[in-house]
Amino acid sequence: MALANSLIVLDFETTGISPDMGDRAIEIGAVKIENGVLTDRFQRLMNPGRRISPFIESYTGITNAMLKSAPGNAEVMAEFCEFIGDSNLLAHNAAFDKRFLDAELSKIKRRYPGNFACSLLVARRVFQSAENHKLGTLINHCNISCDGNFHRALFDAEMTAKLWLSILSTVEREYGLSNISFNEIQKLAKTPKKSIGKFLSSLAATER
Repeated sequence: MALANSLIVLDFETTGISPDMGDRAIEIGAVKIENGVLTDRFQRLMNPGRRISPFIESYTGITNAMLKSAPGNAEVMAEFCEFIGDSNLLAHNAAFDKRFLDAELSKIKRRYPGNFACSLLVARRVFQSAENHKLGTLINHCNISCDGNFHRALFDAEMTAKLWLSILSTVEREYGLSNISFNEIQKLAKTPKKSIGKFLSSLAATER
């Protein structure tokens, strides 16, 4: 049984919001969590084959000059496939990152065997009193130390990983669930907010 505390947390910086509109990844950052411990990191810039807009340069701090000497997307994504292995995957607002991961890997005819979870959807259910569920807001809500710049892939992945461990710690503390599975956390993300207590309590009763 795959546990929710062992997975790959990833984040993309991109030329825009939709690979269906031709946007490409320009940076990927990822961290590996094994049994609740961050054990490895992956970060690469990648040259999408065209210039990025001034807005993206300003938003991410990634410049055209930085990308000019970076390897191409195909090379980086092939390397990232090896980093993923057979792990499950996690991202904050995972639908966005999954779209880009799927699009980039389809170009090199590669796939990944794991499944995705979304820390945004899970946080909405576990931290219902948070002002909102943006990554930065949740980091503050959980009193997680933050020393770096959001909108860079590795930093965002590291912050998401720390948020994820805080989510799992909260679930364990409040419900006694120390070994929640990846499959159960996916179900939690789809459970109505009003039913979260009942859902987690039932899991805890089964675990005992």
